[in-house]
Amino acid sequence: MKRKWALLPAALAAALVLSACGGGSDDEAGGEGKEAKLTMAIASAVIGPKEEVAVYAVAKELGYFAEEKLTVETINADGSVAALQAVASGSGDITPADAGSALGAVEKNVPIKAIGGLVQNWPWVMAVKPNSPITGGADLRGKKIGVISLASGSAPYARAYVKAAGLDPAKDVELLPVGVGAQAAAALNDGKVDMLALYTQAYAVIENAGTELKYLTNPDVFSGIRSLTFSVGARDFDAKKDSYERFLRAAYKAMLFSAKNPEAAMKIGYKVFPQILAGKSADERLKADTESLTAWLKTATPASGDPEQFGDWGAISDDEWAKTQAYTKEAGQITGEVDLKKLWDPSLLSGANDFDKAAVLSKAANYTA
Repeated sequence: MKRKWALLPAALAAALVLSACGGGSDDEAGGEGKEAKLTMAIASAVIGPKEEVAVYAVAKELGYFAEEKLTVETINADGSVAALQAVASGSGDITPADAGSALGAVEKNVPIKAIGGLVQNWPWVMAVKPNSPITGGADLRGKKIGVISLASGSAPYARAYVKAAGLDPAKDVELLPVGVGAQAAAALNDGKVDMLALYTQAYAVIENAGTELKYLTNPDVFSGIRSLTFSVGARDFDAKKDSYERFLRAAYKAMLFSAKNPEAAMKIGYKVFPQILAGKSADERLKADTESLTAWLKTATPASGDPEQFGDWGAISDDEWAKTQAYTKEAGQITGEVDLKKLWDPSLLSGANDFDKAAVLSKAANYTA
């Protein structure tokens, strides 16, 4: 299924589930150091223990956005493609969206810029039921693979996994949208799909609900690939640079806090997004949701070391971009090499990392909700 990048207002409106008002206009963006309004597009239709908690909820509740003179609201988009459409059209300002989708957008002349990394360890993996005879790519011919949606990063990952096994994803397998959580678990348990192609945090939710899974080993081709990356609209990028730098600084402070104290971050998440509780009490959900958030944080922070050693938030090396491009081409999201100068602008990262990390860590260590 080919992605359509035409920014038709009606189609875009249908893709977005508004949880706040839309993106700020140019005069709302503010000048250097002035008050500004921004809208973050969450690249998922479902709110859960992931980036919306570790980045947005913590920064909002702890005053990190306020310290930067930012008022930040959120909208939900059904996958990275829709989220990138939102920031390109001005319905949103910034989104943590799939790097491969961002590359695909730029190849199709969608006006976006990537300004900072988020998820730095490959989060996607294949899972089957414990008694499944499927042990790897060689067993996939004729199988049905459950993906979140055909517009999410899960679909190109599934295609690339199939291609790495020497099969044709267009002919040898069938991709079926199954969502996440209970819906995805039911599709696997009921035999509607033979396997799932989800990210680690989504599996943590499924396992915490009682479904046992067996994970397949990813081929080496997935090593070093970047996933969620902060992207913004390119048309008004210069006018909003200062606001974006301040957003990134607040976001990375929130990430550091969350990495140090994920349970506190999850409690904050309940305050900002009470819908996560789904009618249950915080006491009932806290343990499982904290485990889910921790699983997500492991993909978004360095693979080794403690929060005290974390640094260079948002950096993406040339080698990582090269591997990400190679994967994205293999997955069918791009047809050739994309000129990174059209997409990647790391000029805000020095300022985004200019904060008192010791103060954030101390606050996290001593925080009580």
